[in-house]
Amino acid sequence: MADTIEKNVTRGGQFLVKETKCEDIFTPEDFSEEQLMMRDSVKEFVDKELWAHKDRFEKKDYAYTQETMKKAGELGLLGVAVPEAYGGLGMGFVSTMLVCDYISGATGSFSTAFGAHTGIGTMPITLYGTEEQKQKYVPKLASGEWFGAYCLTEPGAGSDANSGKTKAVLSEDGKYYSITGQKMWISNAGFCSVFIVFARIGDDKNITGFILENTPDNGISMGEEEHKLGIRASSTRQVFFNETKVPVENMLSERGNGFKIAMNALNVGRIKLAAACLDAQRRVISGAVQYANERIQFNTPISQFGAIRAKLAEMATSCYAGESASYRAAKNIEDRITAREAEGTTHQEAELKGVEEFAIECSILKVAVSEDVQNCADEGIQIFGGMGFSEDTPMESAWRDARIARIYEGTNEINRMLSVGMLIKKAMKGHVDLLGPASKVQEELMGIPSFDTPDYSELFAEEKEMIGKLKKAFLMVAGGAVQKYGPDLDSHQQLLMAASDILIEIYMAESTILRTEKLAKKEGEAKVKEQIAMAKLYLYKAVDIVTQKGKESVISFAEGDEQRMMLMGLRRFTKYTNMPNIVALREVITAKLVEKNHYCY
Repeated sequence: MADTIEKNVTRGGQFLVKETKCEDIFTPEDFSEEQLMMRDSVKEFVDKELWAHKDRFEKKDYAYTQETMKKAGELGLLGVAVPEAYGGLGMGFVSTMLVCDYISGATGSFSTAFGAHTGIGTMPITLYGTEEQKQKYVPKLASGEWFGAYCLTEPGAGSDANSGKTKAVLSEDGKYYSITGQKMWISNAGFCSVFIVFARIGDDKNITGFILENTPDNGISMGEEEHKLGIRASSTRQVFFNETKVPVENMLSERGNGFKIAMNALNVGRIKLAAACLDAQRRVISGAVQYANERIQFNTPISQFGAIRAKLAEMATSCYAGESASYRAAKNIEDRITAREAEGTTHQEAELKGVEEFAIECSILKVAVSEDVQNCADEGIQIFGGMGFSEDTPMESAWRDARIARIYEGTNEINRMLSVGMLIKKAMKGHVDLLGPASKVQEELMGIPSFDTPDYSELFAEEKEMIGKLKKAFLMVAGGAVQKYGPDLDSHQQLLMAASDILIEIYMAESTILRTEKLAKKEGEAKVKEQIAMAKLYLYKAVDIVTQKGKESVISFAEGDEQRMMLMGLRRFTKYTNMPNIVALREVITAKLVEKNHYCY
């Protein structure tokens, strides 16, 4: 079965060593009519129930968050990823990403409640539960009759999730476990009906998952609502368990399997979090453009000033890149799931393995898009000037809400190190051939470079060559670090972080170029000149980051002749033949934004 899947479906991490054709990726322009209808119905719900009442979320109206979650449940939006057999809509992975994208842009409070419930609150039961557990809990969670929460983090166990101290002790009659411990930062705690709780049985190496109904007379108590920088109307509390009884049949999966459940749930959470940051960017950009067109200074709309136009172009470009990469990965995951199901694997196993296969891309997207939405909101405030700092405009709340995205679902620092670490592990298992391409890069460095003038007449010919060279830069830097430190590379976190930044930029830039190339072939270059400009602008910025991070790495682990050779290679791998006109590219992008008066890509 695995052999068949390998022949037909891309593996996670292979983007680094295999050329991808634009025809082989999915883009937002490929949405079906059904998906577009779903997107529009979600936008209608968001505009009516969330955006129009944004002030209620900012005033910590937790009851309104719960009320709108119930309405989302009535519309079926809480069950998009749930199989039809358990009361859900049974949508494919791309469609569930689409719903997560467009339902999350108005307010981080609702977005957090939605993500916590549909993802880590419901999904572990759907993917790891027994048939009895799924029949009992999932339909109620899919409909919004019940809400879910996820209890993993503890005062002493954050990024090191498996170090939790919460204990589960089996009763003498063997009928239930008594759970005792403290959990913190629990989203939806204030109104949830079901907890997914992780606890340690005895001296087990790994934690175990349990499905625990929220009944106050069962030793469950809560702290007050946390006062947070953003996501103010998202219920976040500490939860205390004091000999709380949970029936043995409510163990989730097997004893000691909790850490695996937690990590796989986070993989899905990471790519969904990237999606959840996209419409927030679109709304910030649209708000910033509209304000810039209306705001007159020196008898001129500020949208006509170059300093503002540069900001708008960069904001739009980051959003466009985030869309491109997120939906590319989502379709790769969906294809992987479909292939496994076609071979007879259960939906549970197919989805688990499909997402796990692309865990590298999930971490890349989580980091890239969460940082882009923060930068976007920050520039939104700047364009509004003093008004942007006021609660009377939506920019300051967008900025505050964006800040948490770099922390939850694993901090961006953890995810940076994970992305490179997982790639190296895949190479060691033979799932991604890094050794062969890395050896070729070493040979190329020793050889004489070609001085032929390439033919760059085709659209993106030079840009795609640049992407190929950036991949060589990564293989050179990461390969050199692995050669020097071997298994000890894990302890050199600053090198892992730098290598990760190179990896991230390669994936994001390539996704943006491939999406635009596919669009240009369909529509004609003249109709998509703005998207072409964004793809070129993003790549230029990516090359700068690769140059900086590559140099930082090389001079930190290599010396003498090796260092000089690698720095020479880095210059070769980051050198344009024809440098793009950055100001002109930004002007092309912003001209249409200003004309359309909203994010229009």
